[in-house]
Amino acid sequence: MRPKILIVSQHYWPESFRINDISDFFVKKGCDIDVLCGIPNYPKGRFFDGYSWLKNKRQKHNGVNITRACETPRGNSSVFRVLCNNMSFAIFSITHIPRLSFNKYDKIFLFQTSPVIMTIAGILIGKIKKTETIMYVGDLWPENLFSMFKTNNKLFIKLVTVISHWHYRQADKLIVISEKMKQKLTQITKIDAKKIIVLPQACEKIYENQICDQTLVEKFRNKFNIVFTGSISPAQSFETIVDAAKMLRNDGIVDINWIIVGDGMSKKWLEEQFEKVGLSDSVYFEGQKDIKDIPKYFYIADILIACLVKSKLLEATIPSKIMSYIAAGKPIVIAMDGEAQTLINDTIKCGFAGPAGDEQAFSTNIIKIYNLSKKDKSIMGERARKYHFKNLERNIILNKLYDFIFV
Repeated sequence: MRPKILIVSQHYWPESFRINDISDFFVKKGCDIDVLCGIPNYPKGRFFDGYSWLKNKRQKHNGVNITRACETPRGNSSVFRVLCNNMSFAIFSITHIPRLSFNKYDKIFLFQTSPVIMTIAGILIGKIKKTETIMYVGDLWPENLFSMFKTNNKLFIKLVTVISHWHYRQADKLIVISEKMKQKLTQITKIDAKKIIVLPQACEKIYENQICDQTLVEKFRNKFNIVFTGSISPAQSFETIVDAAKMLRNDGIVDINWIIVGDGMSKKWLEEQFEKVGLSDSVYFEGQKDIKDIPKYFYIADILIACLVKSKLLEATIPSKIMSYIAAGKPIVIAMDGEAQTLINDTIKCGFAGPAGDEQAFSTNIIKIYNLSKKDKSIMGERARKYHFKNLERNIILNKLYDFIFV
């Protein structure tokens, strides 16, 4: 009998999230997969072509049965629109519980990015059917929320904290991405430590590919290419990047291309900031790209960069893009605290990691790699790839995940 798994995730194909790869892996392991998700609209904020509240509500893709709950699109990604988007999915996903409850599932897999309330339908189905639920915690709540939206309203903080912690307590097992996250959730949930596993985020195999796109090579030739990929959001601390870019220019280092690949709620603000400091001619906003195109940008990169805002709450987080960067085999410079900094500086030694929000350290670390020989940069990148294939390769991680689910 083939195992049957229900996946609950607000985001799913054709949106580009890691859950797509995980579900494909489950299918190849011989599982029957149903997915309850939303209507694709991330990150542009409008429904993808061919989708609406009425169109393509049921689909089959790569052997996966997809049911789409209604949700309001993110629109301009204002706080209000994002809140409406999150709440609408949580509410409308509940309306699918009666139909899905007729199915027999061996496991329910909750893929939790932000916010944690996206898992509510899966939790309730698990309770009704007495089926084990496994929550994959990508973003820790309410920590992730308060890192982006500052508030001193004690009642609001208390309410969101209680709601978030309730969701985590309902899961039978938890998959987390760092030891600090495990410690935090063990304390919150009182779940047996054996039922919480630490697994790094597995990046898709495509990020291991080194793809030369001659058009991009020509476009960005003869300058030092600093590449960022991913969501352009408040949590990414683009203030650090802009300030560091200004410092580098003031230090006379002007042969730099800042290449931003992605989209998100802070994109317009970021464009304005680069223009304000007189660097708009050095910055290239390439927009949202299909996952198959990202290795082409990794290929032209001299450095891959990432930042997070200064927050004790985010020290347990290692963004998924860091795993993609490591697989790409290029030097990495980040401004982050906690486990991400330890991974880059001490565990792998594949770049330089300074404190979150410290533009001076970020700028200095970029200069360190800027001044390295081509050979030394190559050695640093190769160190990252070797570590990836030994410890972080997709099949290694996902087999551990699968075994944990069915143990």
